[in-house]
Amino acid sequence: MVNKDRIVNEFIELVKIDSPSSKEEKIAKVLVEKLEKLGFEVVIDDAGTKVGGQTGNVIATLKGTRPGKKILFSAHMDTVSPGEGVNPIIDEENGIIKSDETTVLGADDKGGIAAILEGIRILKEKNEDHGDIQVVFSIWEEGGLFGAKYLDYSKIDAEYAFVLDSGGSPGEIIVKGPAQDKIDVKIIGKPAHAGVAPEEGVSAIMVAARAIENMKLLRIDEDTTANIGIVKGGIATNIVMPELEIKAESRSLVDEKLDMQTKHMVETFKKAAEDSNAQVEINVERMYGAFNISEDDEIITMLKKAFENMGVKSYITSTGGGSDTNILNSNGIKAVNLGIGMKKPHTLQEYIAIEDLVKSAQMVYEIIKQA
Repeated sequence: MVNKDRIVNEFIELVKIDSPSSKEEKIAKVLVEKLEKLGFEVVIDDAGTKVGGQTGNVIATLKGTRPGKKILFSAHMDTVSPGEGVNPIIDEENGIIKSDETTVLGADDKGGIAAILEGIRILKEKNEDHGDIQVVFSIWEEGGLFGAKYLDYSKIDAEYAFVLDSGGSPGEIIVKGPAQDKIDVKIIGKPAHAGVAPEEGVSAIMVAARAIENMKLLRIDEDTTANIGIVKGGIATNIVMPELEIKAESRSLVDEKLDMQTKHMVETFKKAAEDSNAQVEINVERMYGAFNISEDDEIITMLKKAFENMGVKSYITSTGGGSDTNILNSNGIKAVNLGIGMKKPHTLQEYIAIEDLVKSAQMVYEIIKQA
């Protein structure tokens, strides 16, 4: 059913197109052409102008030939760094495609893009009737989900969305994802000569250390995590550190727990600053909301039947990461994230099994049939 050579060749074509976050114009043009050849009406929205990118999201619509659920498939066009000059290698012995380890491969998420295109080609080649199908290839997912956040939702009328952007093998259905708070902190102490009069200074790093020592971090409970990710500050070793910037985050599958964890972190920073006669500036931003799809929902029933038709065992799970799935759900589109088999994403050792590429394309085709 799936043309293995075709999907492999198309995947290799896609990963060779440089598309770091905010610079997806080249691949967007290629994808517009491919979608139009498949009969889609294609537009590019203005998300890029809103976030400072080269291009917007690619939004494509294929009108149905029979009644059915209106569905959407989504994958993101951008890759993490280093992702330019990708040299994909087909490892026939192990049945995988990998990079030469000087860059990432870009299976995250060009594996999803290739699967969507091939699944729809199968449908067209079989000349089968189908309901309305929409495709969104988003910009700048990595590092902010900006494409999905600024997607022109006036052009989207799908009821269900299937995001192909998880590392699990085909059969994985992610129904829960956390909300995330970004916490930016600036601690303002007082400089002094560290060798002559250190007692006259207020060390920003010592304030931060006191706060972090009293802070609940990493795994908080089964639903909640928190992390200090970036610490920047200092001028010279002979100056008591006057200022320090910290970038942190908290996440939870439960909004109330997230609110509590973020509040705890903020209050701990404030107390440490107060105890040390320092100042602190804190900014908290809710980056995205949580989602939680019932296992009894129709979208899950559809997916289980699609995998059953493929002879693939499906399984329900949750994730601690964010994706376009979070944003689609928060905009009223019931969405799940699906595994496509990308392994070791965001590393130089990233790879994807050819078998998983093939199964992911078949998955797209079977979902369309079920809709």
